[in-house]
Amino acid sequence: MKIRIVNKSKHPLPQYETEASAGMDLRANIDEPVQMAPLQRILIPTGLFIELPVGYEAQVRPRSGLAIKHGIGVLNSPGTIDADYRGEIRVILVNLSNETYTVKDGDRIAQMIISAHVQAQWEKVEVLSETQRGAGGFGHTGK
Repeated sequence: MKIRIVNKSKHPLPQYETEASAGMDLRANIDEPVQMAPLQRILIPTGLFIELPVGYEAQVRPRSGLAIKHGIGVLNSPGTIDADYRGEIRVILVNLSNETYTVKDGDRIAQMIISAHVQAQWEKVEVLSETQRGAGGFGHTGK
């Protein structure tokens, strides 16, 4: 699939790191390092602008290495970029650790996955079909 992209960053385009990768890393595009205090959230620009086909979205997700090593996550995970959005991709990072973390220009801060989706049309009814699970929710299997 080809997706139109404008790169106003100082960095190469996102790419898949392996043949079977689902996500492409997004890089911080900042003029100077940014310090993130514990529990602080910050909006980091990437310098990227994309044009997705209708029926697709881009999902912005945390990187597992940043999460486990430094407690850095994407706050609204997954963040959704709609097909009609033309603004800059920016990532809401949160520092969930007890230590200050520094984001530097070019750091890989999140990953982006391109995914197909459908738009639902509601059909209002009075009763739903029966299933074995029924209304069983959190912890209903006893585990």
